[in-house]
Amino acid sequence: MSLAFVLGGARSGKTSFAERWAEKQAQESGMSVVYLATGQAFDDEMAQRIARHRLARSGQWETAEVAQDVAAWLRERQSPCVVVLDCLSLLLNNWMFLGRRDESQCLVAMDDLADALAGRRGPSVVVSNEAGQGIVPDNPLARQYRDLLGLFNQRIAARADAVYLVVAGVAVDLRRFEARP
Repeated sequence: MSLAFVLGGARSGKTSFAERWAEKQAQESGMSVVYLATGQAFDDEMAQRIARHRLARSGQWETAEVAQDVAAWLRERQSPCVVVLDCLSLLLNNWMFLGRRDESQCLVAMDDLADALAGRRGPSVVVSNEAGQGIVPDNPLARQYRDLLGLFNQRIAARADAVYLVVAGVAVDLRRFEARP
């Protein structure tokens, strides 16, 4: 099992990096790739984004659109494959706004997903936004979302074998520079 975690800002190149990572894992292992998409098209602009992402992916990859119960999907998928989970930030959004989960339910779901990823038989790469480096949001709901995403990112990073930060299309291996107290 190998778990890579890829963080970055909007349009940083994090998804492209994750896809290249998955392609390399698939070539080395002979496994197929499943792209696990969490995005939902609630407006025309988001539908266009999703369509662009689909066109950019390899036609040989399977796509599974799972808006909320990603952990269950991972547990049910018995055959080994390389998984690209894109992305945690939209998944958290779905939990909070589609699933109407409160903070404690989101925390439980985060741990459940981290456990499901750790228990997989194939490589996984998880993508998320690094949303904590901007200004403090001006409303409680946005602050709660930002804080929960930060906790979510920490939970996945703690389980990941590799953690990458992507800025302007350049990935930096954070484990390589990790400071230990």
